[in-house]
Amino acid sequence: EIGQLRKFDLEVPVKPTDIPLHLKQALIAAEDRNFYEHGGVDVRGTMRALYQDVRGGGIRQGGSTITQQYVKDAYVGKERTLLRKVREAVVASQLDRQLDKDEILFRYLSRVYLGNGAYGVGAASEIYFHKPVNHLSVSEAATLVGVIPAPSRYEPIGNPINAETKRKIVLDAMLGEGYLDEAQHKDASEQVLVNWNPDPAQRPGPGVKHTMVFAPPTGNQYGKYPYFMDYVRKYLEAKYGEDKVFQGGLRVQTTLDPKVQDAAEAAANKARANVRPAKLTKGDRKGQDTPFEVSIAAVEPPTGFVKAIVGGADFNAGGASQVNLSLGACRRPAEGTPVDVEAECWPLADKNQYPESGGSGRQPGSSFKPFVLAAALEKGIQPTKVYPAPSQYRVPDCKPTPNFDCTIGNFEGGGGGSATLRVATQKSYNTVYAQLIRDVGCKETAEMARKLGVTSAWYSPRVHTCSGSYALGTLDLSPLEMATGYATFANRGVRQTPTPVVRVEEPDGEGGFKVLEDNRSREGQRAIDEIVADNVNDILKGVITGGTGTKANINRPAAGKTGTSQSNRNAWFVGYTPTLSAAVWVGYRDEPIPMRGIKGCAQMTGGCLPAPTWRDFMSVALKDVPATEFNEPAPIKTITDRLNKQARTGIDPGGQRKPSGTAPGGPYEVGPAPPTALPPETTTTTVDDGSNRPPEDTRDPPPTTTTVPPTTTTTRPGAVPRP
Repeated sequence: EIGQLRKFDLEVPVKPTDIPLHLKQALIAAEDRNFYEHGGVDVRGTMRALYQDVRGGGIRQGGSTITQQYVKDAYVGKERTLLRKVREAVVASQLDRQLDKDEILFRYLSRVYLGNGAYGVGAASEIYFHKPVNHLSVSEAATLVGVIPAPSRYEPIGNPINAETKRKIVLDAMLGEGYLDEAQHKDASEQVLVNWNPDPAQRPGPGVKHTMVFAPPTGNQYGKYPYFMDYVRKYLEAKYGEDKVFQGGLRVQTTLDPKVQDAAEAAANKARANVRPAKLTKGDRKGQDTPFEVSIAAVEPPTGFVKAIVGGADFNAGGASQVNLSLGACRRPAEGTPVDVEAECWPLADKNQYPESGGSGRQPGSSFKPFVLAAALEKGIQPTKVYPAPSQYRVPDCKPTPNFDCTIGNFEGGGGGSATLRVATQKSYNTVYAQLIRDVGCKETAEMARKLGVTSAWYSPRVHTCSGSYALGTLDLSPLEMATGYATFANRGVRQTPTPVVRVEEPDGEGGFKVLEDNRSREGQRAIDEIVADNVNDILKGVITGGTGTKANINRPAAGKTGTSQSNRNAWFVGYTPTLSAAVWVGYRDEPIPMRGIKGCAQMTGGCLPAPTWRDFMSVALKDVPATEFNEPAPIKTITDRLNKQARTGIDPGGQRKPSGTAPGGPYEVGPAPPTALPPETTTTTVDDGSNRPPEDTRDPPPTTTTVPPTTTTTRPGAVPRP
């Protein structure tokens, strides 16, 4: 067993007189500003929502009043159907005639779920702020109300950035409704959310306005691998919903490989050791410390199984470190921005998917170049094509902006003369890629990145302008996305969606279990022709053997790319073998701050610290894995599409199609799932449904077993003590 997902169902009884006025006002301002005027149902809002639901063929809009939300929770349930919405409106209207408005507010606030097992504001106040509800400040009340729309997204412990955004939205709504005056609003807004840290040096100093949030009394339910468990939780919640995850009695077998995870954590700890924090330069926390961080994500190319996740230094220490830096985010552009290529994750973000719950994502720098390269090869551009490679390149027809003067430079002025596309990739010549993307197109590059598995890749002609800098990694991406994109190259162009789960089962009601999900025999989706992938692999091998990533050499066939963002604020190395792909990011946790004088790096680059960190990790992770050679690439040239018989630009299958060098190998199972069921001794991650709670079992858990390669399984249904 690597962890449990459970709710404590903590409830703290409160009286109507315990609810402070500003908490009620915060709820009304944010959720139902006409609460005291309507009769339980906002007719205009409901009709608008119903109209959209009918047009869309299902529930698309809420339109619920506070009374309707209470009725849904207490009486009619949460089934997403039109019939339920009608019943909800009818009951809400009846209830409004029978109960006083303040009584409805009290009943709603007494039972609403606010994340981390807290049902009702009494429990939430104790969990998050360690105080009774009648002592809540205006800022604390706004924080709790901000959690209501989506507890898994806005609860302040695991998602401090989202919680802070919602807190300010609620405060602004209170100001707009006249519940706060300007002075009160200013005072509350300045009290930025700060998660409690056991280290006094990491807490705000005297005189610093803040709202302190404490960790919930959940114990160590995430076990030894909290960042991986955090990923599992987000994945399961996105797919099955909170109720089934925390109360459905699920058994979950994960893809975690303890050896690989331990190697990732050891490499990350070594890289961040003895590096001092930096001072934040902007925002409400200007002048406060932010730690130097390392994040690693490792994905198995043939299966998409995520073998290891390192999202930061210490998940259990509390504070903003609980943000999982390996998962990133899925940020939308401002409303009205023209977009040529939408991010694949944007529809998911509306459904509270896990990309919204990671870190902010960071610019990958030149580690984004392989996606431009793949798009170029797919167009028939030769690896031998020669480009001018000056130390600086002025982008033609470019309009300067405050952040970009239209001049692209190579690191430390390297380059000069000319270079083939192969050499320019291996030496990471920015000036060549600024020209290449004009031949390829930014839209085509974004589409390529999306196809390969970079789910948050997007392109807007207004935002990015295809000025050349787009090729140099200006999008904010996550280590998991980067490892997935490169894994598609390793898998010869077949993309496997990353997953932390091998198998999910739920009780069948008859004492057994039925399978909800089994990923052991998933078929991937072809993203690019295998010869394009082979050529990318061949070129990126040279980055390690003689380019900017020589410190990543693991003495076996491997490929990869360094990446450094502008002013050395982020540094990456993303690399892979045929059997494992991994991304390493280093930078300061809370803000991109230039990295200088760290670990012998006068200016931090992808080749200085990330590359040897990747080497340290992969050397241990692949210690007992036989070396496997990449496929020898066929030449790129214009061919006739054998499927539709139309001429196209692309790749010739060539004559040599077999790997050269060592024979294929590795402990990874590829192909159909084993026909037999999981053996009795296989252990699984348990989610207790609370229906049977025997006395607490204090025996040591059985050892972790690996019965279905390459997965690691996790354990038995155990008793869950109530606090």
